[in-house]
Amino acid sequence: MNLPNKITVSRVCLIPIFLIIMIVPFHWGTIILFTTHIPVTHFIGAIIFIIASVTDWIDGYYARKLNLVTNLGKFLDPLADKLLVSAAFIILVELGYAPSWIVIIIISRELAITGLRAILAGEGEVVAAKMPGKIKTWTQIIAISLMLLHNFPFQAVSFRFDLVALWVSMIFTIWSGWDYFYKNRHVFKNSK
Repeated sequence: MNLPNKITVSRVCLIPIFLIIMIVPFHWGTIILFTTHIPVTHFIGAIIFIIASVTDWIDGYYARKLNLVTNLGKFLDPLADKLLVSAAFIILVELGYAPSWIVIIIISRELAITGLRAILAGEGEVVAAKMPGKIKTWTQIIAISLMLLHNFPFQAVSFRFDLVALWVSMIFTIWSGWDYFYKNRHVFKNSK
């Protein structure tokens, strides 16, 4: 297994740690960032989530720079993103920070694209992430990070930028899903 794939696997391994920090009822108090009060567990969860998210860029950078792009990496990288983002969104719904209907749309798109990738793989095609999918991933990461950090640094101005970021994320999620299906519609042309 090459370095970029090892980095991707490390991202997957951070997911259970993130989940434990977020759902086990630890009571470590709160942290105050300017005027924002954040439970320590949410702050630690946000740091873990952000570190795991940044590894997405790192593994891609090394894969391209060192010419280590593999089919395994093309499969693992988007899967790791989907697992991390889905876990975070489900936790945010459970905490009451994210509307469930938006999260359902986002996760449904992720499952649909996973199904499309499986069909394409069955025909010998491996689809790497395209630009709309990458933008979608980063808008989701920004929205989740802001929610985990209780809208820091925007809480002081009473502006729910975290919810705006979530809506933007949903729009890019829908757009990138449509883009994937449209560009790969040939798979369904001979379906009966």
